[in-house]
Amino acid sequence: MDFGAASPIWAAIYGGAGAIIGSFVAALVLRWLDDRSVLTGRSACDACGAPLRVWELVPLLSALALRGRCARCGARIDPAHVRIEALAMLIGASAGWVAGPDGWTGALFGWSLLALGALDALALWLPNRLTAWLAATGVATGALGHGPPLGDRIVGGMIGFGLLVGISAGYRRWRGRDGMGGGDPKLMGAIGLWLGWWMLPPILLTACIIGLGYALFRHVVGRRRMAGNDMVPLGLLLALAAYPAWLLMIGMAA
Repeated sequence: MDFGAASPIWAAIYGGAGAIIGSFVAALVLRWLDDRSVLTGRSACDACGAPLRVWELVPLLSALALRGRCARCGARIDPAHVRIEALAMLIGASAGWVAGPDGWTGALFGWSLLALGALDALALWLPNRLTAWLAATGVATGALGHGPPLGDRIVGGMIGFGLLVGISAGYRRWRGRDGMGGGDPKLMGAIGLWLGWWMLPPILLTACIIGLGYALFRHVVGRRRMAGNDMVPLGLLLALAAYPAWLLMIGMAA
């Protein structure tokens, strides 16, 4: 067996790495929302503050064994931990399956989008530092010769940012109020720096379809119908559309 090209093996490798990195991403997201550093302080129960032991920190398995509760006080563990870890594992596995040993590039893209999408979903917030990280890694991987050529990425970054800035300005002129957060154009520009300019229209279209599907779902299940002034996490929708677009792009190129 050619280990360098065995996609199932690389899917397992990157999937396992994803579960571990997902634990870090979950901590990053939840601590950022509480204005706490992810780089200092031990992991602890949010309810009782007891430091978590090594066996309580195993991604996914610890939460399963503890049934989603703290081993000390029995308080419920924030389900965001398990969801983010599972999604990070899925991102890593799919990147390894599609791209083999080069799957680290797509995994890095997906894990970065996961952090941004989670923060947007939970707080309607796209931190500039995380978006800058996504943009910088897009340029770096392009410079290393991975994926779309660097020139296409640079054009994609400019078009992605300019496109949403234009839409935002048009909406403000039409409705007399802001309809988009300032982080959304930056995120679209960063996505362009990863995928190139030609992937931007289908990503934006897919994000809109996902948003409309969610609104229809709310209506069908009887929840309050979305109003014109409801806040929609566009960054999350862009993230949900962008990573599958990378998988499709790499799969078609293989």
